[in-house]
Amino acid sequence: MANDASTVFDLVILGGGSGGYAAALRGAQLGLDVALIEKDKVGGTCLHRGCIPTKALLHAGEIADQARESEQFGVKATFEGIDVPAVHKYKDDVVSGLYKGLQGLIASRKVTYIEGEGYLSSPTSVDVNGQRIQGRHVLLATGSVPKSLPGLEIDGNRIISSDHALVLDRVPKSAIILGGGVIGVEFASAWKSFGADVTIIEGLKHLVPVEDENSSKLLERAFRKRGIKFNLGTFFQKAEYTQDGVKVTLADGKEFEAEVLLVAVGRGPVSQGLGYEEAGVAMDRGYVLVDEYMRTNVPTISAVGDLVPTLQLAHVGFAEGILVAERLAGLKVVPVDYDGVPRVTYCHPEVASVGITEAKAKEIYGADKVVALKYNLAGNGKSKILKTAGEIKLVQVKDGAVVGVHMVGDRMGEQVGEAQLIYNWEALPAEVAQLIHAHPTQNEALGEAHLALAGKPLHSHD
Repeated sequence: MANDASTVFDLVILGGGSGGYAAALRGAQLGLDVALIEKDKVGGTCLHRGCIPTKALLHAGEIADQARESEQFGVKATFEGIDVPAVHKYKDDVVSGLYKGLQGLIASRKVTYIEGEGYLSSPTSVDVNGQRIQGRHVLLATGSVPKSLPGLEIDGNRIISSDHALVLDRVPKSAIILGGGVIGVEFASAWKSFGADVTIIEGLKHLVPVEDENSSKLLERAFRKRGIKFNLGTFFQKAEYTQDGVKVTLADGKEFEAEVLLVAVGRGPVSQGLGYEEAGVAMDRGYVLVDEYMRTNVPTISAVGDLVPTLQLAHVGFAEGILVAERLAGLKVVPVDYDGVPRVTYCHPEVASVGITEAKAKEIYGADKVVALKYNLAGNGKSKILKTAGEIKLVQVKDGAVVGVHMVGDRMGEQVGEAQLIYNWEALPAEVAQLIHAHPTQNEALGEAHLALAGKPLHSHD
């Protein structure tokens, strides 16, 4: 291995996804000499196979639904079908534009970008393309890939992952989706809008099971209304090919058949065969273990993003990458409060939250110290105009701050910005109630919910 010892970077980053490139951009901005190594395309899963392309598909599905339902708004329109190649072109154009912009950003910050598959060869070096890249510090940011279950092989044909679903050359007539978490319900929503017959299989007792139970129940009600079927509370046993599709059998013997099976049971870390364990990095089930400052047990190595056992969200990767860059540059940094991270599931209707659930609040503070309030969107003018149903639920420590905001309804993801300020600034309901929210907006519903919690409801009943 050729060793170019003449260049020792301040920071060598292995992986150019959300966490890796955020660390590279911020590090370079702070005067660090940064090398960024990526085997595929900078931007990683989020930009190329995750957040961005899936949301483009969901928006195309929203347009299809609007065309079908236009007459209820007094507009005569006809829905003639889904042009799959055109949908992919729209999606790919969005991704391509962002990718070019990101490449330009990296070049403008003078980050040394190296395309190739890297290997951690020591606590201070990464081997790539026959060259040893030396660094005073190494950041591991190799991300994640779709995972499966024991005995269930994803073949890319009839049993597919989200990666395959994003490039599928047709709308399946019918689909079984194994997993009712974020990925599962988003694809269920998009495919239903495109005209597929969809069934979700979720082993736990609710869809989006990490959300507040009230949000899960509201989503289940909305999905029933949309004709999206789901089976809850029984785990998967096996899948097998039929003459023209796939048959799924559950632990209770119940069977489901469809054209395709989308396996959406989560994502696992990319860490095997990359030299991490050989360099002495502590691991658990493939994840790299870190402290609150993203430091591993090896002083010269940090890790961020889906590779570490924190929330698998692009914006969490951004925050963790920035934290590492700022720490290495000598700035004072504050650990990420993962409860304070906004979370959005972009199905129809959207599910958005920040803070903790009512159940978690009762666990922490005691049931008698927790107050919960639900504000129905039926009382919100803009939601009426949009014909969306849902609720905003607030969780408060009695006589104290709001510790959870849970929202279900169209465009609720756009309201989560104010919600995260409420949680992270430990706002009291009376303090939020003093603020004037524009009318008519859906954002106003967040203000109305706090008015009600402060004991002075306006457009809601006492």
